[in-house]
Order: sequence, then structure tokens, then C-alpha cells
Amino acid sequence: MRILIQNGQVIDPLQELDTLADVFIADGRIAAIGTKPDGFVAEQTIDARQQIVCPGFVDLCARLREPGNEHKASIASETRAAAAGGVTTLCVPPDTQPVIDTPAVIELIHQRAEQIRACRVLPIGALTRGLAGEHLSEMARLKSAGCVAVSNAQQPFNNTNVMRRALEYAANNNLTVFVHADDSGLSKHGCVHEGVVSTRLGLPGLPEAAETLAVSAYLMLIEQTGARVHFCRLSTARAIQMINRAKYDGHAISSDVAAHQLHLTELDIGFFDSNCHLRPPLRSQRDRDGLRDAVSKGRIEAICSDHQPHDVDAKLAPFCQTEPGISALETLLPLSLRLVEDHLLSMKDLLRRLSSAPARILGIDAGHLRVGARADICIFDPERLWTLTDKTLHSRGHNTPFLNWELKGRVTTTLLDGQPVFELPP
Repeated sequence: MRILIQNGQVIDPLQELDTLADVFIADGRIAAIGTKPDGFVAEQTIDARQQIVCPGFVDLCARLREPGNEHKASIASETRAAAAGGVTTLCVPPDTQPVIDTPAVIELIHQRAEQIRACRVLPIGALTRGLAGEHLSEMARLKSAGCVAVSNAQQPFNNTNVMRRALEYAANNNLTVFVHADDSGLSKHGCVHEGVVSTRLGLPGLPEAAETLAVSAYLMLIEQTGARVHFCRLSTARAIQMINRAKYDGHAISSDVAAHQLHLTELDIGFFDSNCHLRPPLRSQRDRDGLRDAVSKGRIEAICSDHQPHDVDAKLAPFCQTEPGISALETLLPLSLRLVEDHLLSMKDLLRRLSSAPARILGIDAGHLRVGARADICIFDPERLWTLTDKTLHSRGHNTPFLNWELKGRVTTTLLDGQPVFELPP
């Protein structure tokens, strides 16, 4: 199909492009921007007047719950939710059931995603077999099967030597290691940030040191092994300072933050709102402000959704017994746009954090609108007001503290390989 996107504000951070122009799509790829190619006849025209046309977003963490937890969600439901949120490429952590530690599981995920064709799904392979933290996985086979990185998800290493060998093996296979900085000894029983709120509510606290101590250990091993490491979902200002120093020293390190961590704090837990039960937890206002400052200065390169859909029962138990995480794919854009409204980022820099920067971390050809590239495109209205409700959510997980909030900025069209995979009804 040949598609013409007319009258939109085209923004591509990778090319430093920000201009009012038409986009011409042919054979699933971008044929031209601005000047009509010879002989081009559009079969479909999309009017993007007063809207922004940008690369489809690349999300570094979205749990789709398949395989293993299909009662919560599925690849079909969540990739459609991703398309509704402007996400055209997403990464699946390895803590599925079974764990992504064999090529067979990777093939299953690829096949299911290909059947749906709503979003590209990139599996992250397990760093250790079964995520048990004891024996290294066959990383070379996982890479050959299509894994873009390796991780032990949120499972701890009980043996630091195994952690060291895992980083060495990943470095030898030129694989980025995605790490969740969390000292299990300090965080094992915690469910909220350790501080005034945890004391007031009588809930076991999860101290800042659980993150900073783990970051410190990883930084020492990175220095020794030369591994390329990506720190996932940072939550404390102190950890950012430590990582920034290591970057200054020349180590191959990157990091991301979940969009909701840039707005919510421990105070939003209120009176035991289980939708605010997260891992890492919502931290103090000082930490939240530190995260926002780091994003604005480029010290945190990427913003992700950290999408974790749950069934209703998962959030009905007493606070600490509920399952952590929120459904976040469809709030990724509007929450991120608040950083523009707050004058922390320009629109171009924000879109960089959502597209080209995460693509660079993964080492994939995505997140840009270069001529000849795959036409993975998001079109959104930055001024459109809408209310997040059970009816507007495409994800099967409705576990979000933003339910019934009025949000600003909504995706109107998402294209994958030049084909519309989401179109907002009039």
C-alpha cells in the first residue's frame, strides 16, 4: 500500500528533523519526506493536521504475560495495546513461564507476534538457566535465535562469582546485559520505600541502599569485565549519581526509567492503594525530582513503560500481598508529554528518549524516519484531552493508578511496516 501522511509536524530526533512536511510511504518503507517521489500515487491519505508524525516508540520493557500467564494478558491483547500507545517495537523480559532460556521459547514468542502483526516483539534472553542465578545460559544460542540482550530479570544472584562470569560471557558474545539493581537481602520483605510513609502505614520498607548497593557491585564488575550494561528502571537519585560517574570514566553503561516514576511518589500510595505497589517502589519526592533532572540532562537515556498487566484478583489482597506493577503501555506517551509541559524537555528530546535512544541501546535499526527505513510511525495529537477508563484501555490489565485521570496527548494512528495497526475512531 502507498500511503501519504499530509500536513503533519514531522519530528525525527536522529536526523535532527523538525518540520511541517508530507511523508510518502511505499512498499512498507519511507519513500520520501517533503518532496513527492516521481510517479507516486497514494492509495490512502492520512490527514495529520495539527498532529506530530514521529518514529514509532521503542519500549525497553513490557511484560505480555504469554507464555505462562495468559489469564492476565496475551501477546495479542498487549501488542494491540502497544499499537494504541504508539509503540511499534517492545522488549519482553525473560521471566515468562517457561523462562526465555531456550530458542524454542523465543520462536514461540516470535510466531505469536508475527501472527498478530500489531507490534515488533524482541525477547530478552535469560542470563542464567531458569533465572536461578546458578548456571549460565547458552547465550550464543539465544542471540542466534533472536535475543537482543540478556538479563536475570528481577531474580537475584546468590553468588557474586556467577554474576561476574555471566557478565564476562555476555561481553564475549557482544550482548548487552539488562540489570535490575536490587540487593535481595535488603529488599526481600519490603513493599514500599522505606521512610515516613512506610512507617505511617506500618508497611515493611525497601531502603534506598537496596538499589545503590547493587549498583555499586555491578559497577565494580563492569570495570573488571568490560561488559556493556544497561540499568533498568532506576528509582533513586543516588544511583543516578553513581552511574553518571562511571559513564564519565568511560564505561559502556546506559539506563532507563519508567514513565510513572517521573510523576508519582510514595505519597501517592495514600491509604494502601495497591495500584501503587511497584517494584522498584515509588520513592521520595527528592528521588522523583532527581529522576526528572537526570532525564532532562540526558543522564538517563530512555523512558519506558515497564508494563505489567494483572488480573483483578492480583490487586485485591492486603497491600504487601498484592502483585507489583501497573498496566502502562497506553499511558507512556501522555505521561512523558508532561515533561514537555513542565519545560524539562523539548518535544524532539522527549521523542529521542522514546525512540532513537532505546533503539541505540538495543543496537537495532529502528526509531528513525530515514528514507528507505521501515515505516514504523506514530502519529499523535499532543493537545488532545482524554480520560483513561476501563473502556478506553486496550490492555487486558486495568491495574493503573491513572484510571479516570484526564490525560493530554493521544495517539491517533500507528503504522507498522507501512500498514495501519491502530487508528483512533473519530
